[in-house]
Amino acid sequence: MTAEARGQNYMKATVDDTCIACGLCIEMCPEVFEMGDDNIAKVKTDPVPSEQEETCKEAAAACPVEAIKIA
Repeated sequence: MTAEARGQNYMKATVDDTCIACGLCIEMCPEVFEMGDDNIAKVKTDPVPSEQEETCKEAAAACPVEAIKIA
C-alpha cells in the first residue's frame, strides 16, 4: 500500500529542462538535489524526506529560473 493510499501526505520535487545548473538547489538542499551527468540538477530522493520538506521548498523558491516544481 502506498503512503498516499494510507492517507499520508508526501512531497515530490521535480526539476524541469529550464535548469541552468547554477547549483543553488544542491547547495541549499543536498539531501534532495544533486548534479546529473548532463550537468543539470536532478532530484535524488522521491518522495522528499519529511525532515527536508521546508529546505526543499526554500530551494525551489530560490531557483533563479523556477525550474523546481513541488507537488
